Amino acid sequence: MSAIQTRALRKVYGRGAKRVEALVGLDLDVEPGSIFGLLGPNGAGKTTLVKMLLGIIRPTAGSATLLGRDIRKPASRTSVGFLPEGHRFPRYLTAERALWLYGQLSGYRGGDLAREIDEKLLLVGLADWKKRKIKTFSKGMLQRLGLAQAMLGTPQLIFLDEPTDGVDPVGRVAVRDILTNLKSRGTTIFLNSHLLQEVEQVCDRVAILNRGRVIREGTVDQLTAGQRGLVYEYQVTPLTVDQVKALSEDPRITVQGTKVLVALDDESQLEAVTDRLREMKISVRGLSEARQSLEDVFMDLIVGEEAQS
Repeated sequence: MSAIQTRALRKVYGRGAKRVEALVGLDLDVEPGSIFGLLGPNGAGKTTLVKMLLGIIRPTAGSATLLGRDIRKPASRTSVGFLPEGHRFPRYLTAERALWLYGQLSGYRGGDLAREIDEKLLLVGLADWKKRKIKTFSKGMLQRLGLAQAMLGTPQLIFLDEPTDGVDPVGRVAVRDILTNLKSRGTTIFLNSHLLQEVEQVCDRVAILNRGRVIREGTVDQLTAGQRGLVYEYQVTPLTVDQVKALSEDPRITVQGTKVLVALDDESQLEAVTDRLREMKISVRGLSEARQSLEDVFMDLIVGEEAQS
């Protein structure tokens, strides 16, 4: 059973000339106990999809399930947590009281709720701050408190919308550690983010959404493998202006500071390129096969679609 499954899911806003297809026949399967990343430019349909899955808006057509339950039924959300983008807590509350409020709204009471609050604050590293008012919290601490709220009741599935947005590098590492911890406990995480490096580091599988359609899906390794053929990266000494100009005249070569990226048809051409660099008095410090980043793949796909439109 998939933790999340959609079949031909579709959402249309407006009519006539104002008609907009936000999602077009979307098929997705998210495996239980995995971290699934949804990527896409603004207006791609990411927020629309999350809102439909959580019952906030209704689909125009198609079907979807959460943990095997039809999203049209409230029971589909009984074991689901959610951290929206730009969430806000009343600043005059303490961390403990904020979670107490959200816990009661979710139906928890008494000792069970108190134990839940202590456990989740400990998990996100805020146990020593439970009595402190939220107005004293940093952005990273607010995000961790938001994660604690989403984890109340130990849901099997958690939706996170931009969980590291505006968080400093230390805070992002803390959030990544929390997500990894949740996954180790068997929790499924649906991560909606525009920070591609974060997604690349934590996600088991990624879907790239554009104009309401999934244009590519797979593991990070699958998405980044073989996108640009054979590309090799030379680490070289600082280049002179003339050396950069000479290298840039070759369409196979891209110069990035002290990196020289070379696209080759065959690995056997490496020796000839290396000899050429030496003839130009360029000292080679290292050579490795360049791996395309998820950001490279994302930009290639989105720009490619724009060019075809």
